Amino acid sequence: MKLDYAFPPRGRKLERIRAFLAGLSLDWDDTIEQTVCLLEDDNIVATGSLRQNVLMCIGVDPTLQGEGLTATIITELIKLAMEAGKLHLFLFTRPDNHKIFTSLGFYPVAETGDVLLLENRRDGIRRFVQSLEQPSTHGVIASAVVNCNPFTNGHLYLIEKAAGECALLHLFVLSEDRSAFPAQVRLQLVRENTAHLPNVVVHPTADYLISSATFPDYFLKDKAKTSQVNCELDLIIFARYFAQPMGITRRYVGSEPDCTTTAAYNRQMKKLLPPMGIEVVEIPRHEIEGQAVSASRVRALLQEGRLKDIRPLVPPATFAYLERMTLHG
Repeated sequence: MKLDYAFPPRGRKLERIRAFLAGLSLDWDDTIEQTVCLLEDDNIVATGSLRQNVLMCIGVDPTLQGEGLTATIITELIKLAMEAGKLHLFLFTRPDNHKIFTSLGFYPVAETGDVLLLENRRDGIRRFVQSLEQPSTHGVIASAVVNCNPFTNGHLYLIEKAAGECALLHLFVLSEDRSAFPAQVRLQLVRENTAHLPNVVVHPTADYLISSATFPDYFLKDKAKTSQVNCELDLIIFARYFAQPMGITRRYVGSEPDCTTTAAYNRQMKKLLPPMGIEVVEIPRHEIEGQAVSASRVRALLQEGRLKDIRPLVPPATFAYLERMTLHG
């Protein structure tokens, strides 16, 4: 047997990998960046892929299972990830693959009926949450999870209202670098724009709170369930690892009149979090002249070069950043 690499596969090679995965009831994921195949007489007998620090699309010929081929593929993927500086790795798979991947050095983070998330660090998520700033306080400890792409007056309205209704507000800013504005920029703007609120603590999420943009569904038979499965997994992680140890009993969200995906997520949140001891409070979206203030609207105006029209929609720190960005191209 020999190893074959692609960064990523294209043409005939991609067609063969797609066909091999289809025979295992798995789909190809178009976001894949690197792939490893194990070949026997030029036939694929095992494969696995990487996207950033996520291992995915791992499959082995059923007639050769139990011969250590999964371990070979995982070892090669880990080597590729580490060569790229990706040391903290994650793997999404079907729950019935639990024993296979735990035997290869991965540790379960959370599981639903449809998906199992594992990482290559024992208690990695617990150690991360323990590292977050957690001021002691009396009264309601609340939270909000935001992307802020970029931070607008709509975000500020939600945060100020939430902060006024609780003793402490933990504000989690998604760390995924899949947005128009880089994660570090979004985090810094949230911190600058909320600095006047003494009971607000701003945190990154590292890789632990998952958006639909990065949730892989290659192992799901019913693709229509992808958003629902992603949402359930994300909320279990939030409740078990963030809310419970941090004493969070309330989560604030903004209403969503435009995006059906976010609106569905809000509905799932209201259904799943209360039984886990977390109240969900939905705040109506901030409007200017009857129109909801949204980050997507700001991005559209920025694309059109209409900086003057953005000023009423964002707080000073965000506007100053957008001005600098525009001046420097």
